[in-house]
Amino acid sequence: MTTATGAAFAVVGPGVPGVAAERRPGRERAAPEGGFRGMWVATVANRDWPSRAGLTAAAQRAELLAHLDRAVERRLNAVVLQVRPSADALWPSPYEPWAQCLTGTQGRDPGWDPLGTAVAEAHARDLELHAWFNPYRVASHTDPARLAASHPARLHPEWTVPYGGKLYYDPGRPEVRRFVQDAMLDAVRRYDLDAVHWDDYFYPYPVAGQSFADDASYAAHGADFPDRADWRRHNTDLLVSEMSARIEEVRPGVAFGISPFGVWRNKADDPEGSDTRGGVATYDDLYADTRKWIKEGWIDHVVPQLYWHIGHPATDYATLLDWWDAAVRDTGVGLHIGEALYKAGAPGQPAAWQDPKELSRHLTLAARRPGVGGHCYFAAKEVAEDRNGALAAVVADHYPTRARTPRARRGAP
Repeated sequence: MTTATGAAFAVVGPGVPGVAAERRPGRERAAPEGGFRGMWVATVANRDWPSRAGLTAAAQRAELLAHLDRAVERRLNAVVLQVRPSADALWPSPYEPWAQCLTGTQGRDPGWDPLGTAVAEAHARDLELHAWFNPYRVASHTDPARLAASHPARLHPEWTVPYGGKLYYDPGRPEVRRFVQDAMLDAVRRYDLDAVHWDDYFYPYPVAGQSFADDASYAAHGADFPDRADWRRHNTDLLVSEMSARIEEVRPGVAFGISPFGVWRNKADDPEGSDTRGGVATYDDLYADTRKWIKEGWIDHVVPQLYWHIGHPATDYATLLDWWDAAVRDTGVGLHIGEALYKAGAPGQPAAWQDPKELSRHLTLAARRPGVGGHCYFAAKEVAEDRNGALAAVVADHYPTRARTPRARRGAP
């Protein structure tokens, strides 16, 4: 969908530099019976839902409920709903405009509260609702004039960086980090969320021949760092550690999970890395030290996107599964594996993905790793379609009954 440690600065609470961040309180989080069984619902560019922009409120609601019902039918127990796809909102936010994916016009009121409805209807079905936010993505184009007139990126163009044909907030600006946290925390305050969820987009994925133009913020804030890469990783560390502390402050009990790209570092670059080769690594390319966040206890669970088949020559699923299982050992951080359901039966995918049993074998392997507490499937459209029956095989082989959520077991409304 997606850092040797930089200089040793973090925060205690929001915005206090120069002191190591406190670990999130070590509360024990109850696990669902039968493990975590999640489904991503992507709203950016109407990927999964709504099926197209401009549907009536009633039609949008009906489609959303159909996705929730399908999750129940597939014996899943969590829905990870993208509620801030492009610095816009699927709830009446005082910080950002209504999301374009709803009406086709960013800032136009859709006539209902999608996030509020999703929370209530998910809980009525004994599904957890994880609110999925993208911290820094602003637009799939670079023209601020195409944003809603009230959009913060339009009001503060100095906050933005065009890169690779898209527009991003600059993670090196403290005011940007504070703003995006405030925008996301508004939803945490308003709704009975089970978790805050981020995916793999921090600094953007590299684009050949282009550089991310953060010279001004580096000149203003990067003097204490040996190089720009360490400074960028520090900025991402601040975003994560500050948000962790602020979630705990605003609504204790809401989990904080992050779903990174599946490779932290390759062993060729770091002996602590995975025995994988080539491609993107979160530490080196996205400036996201996901392993550090686990060790510091800034997150409650991690959902690495292991979107490769068993036996892949460069990034083998089983190799990465072992690496992440070791990464969470003795940390108290939960591990849920992100699964590439979208590849199952898809034209052009390798032979392994044409085998309806490939995904089921992933779960069989994972069941032998003590750190793995569940799986999350990308994404809702494929959960509905199940092109080659891969999810049906998973359900038949591994999900004999529904898995009740902790909320249901404790009798929460």
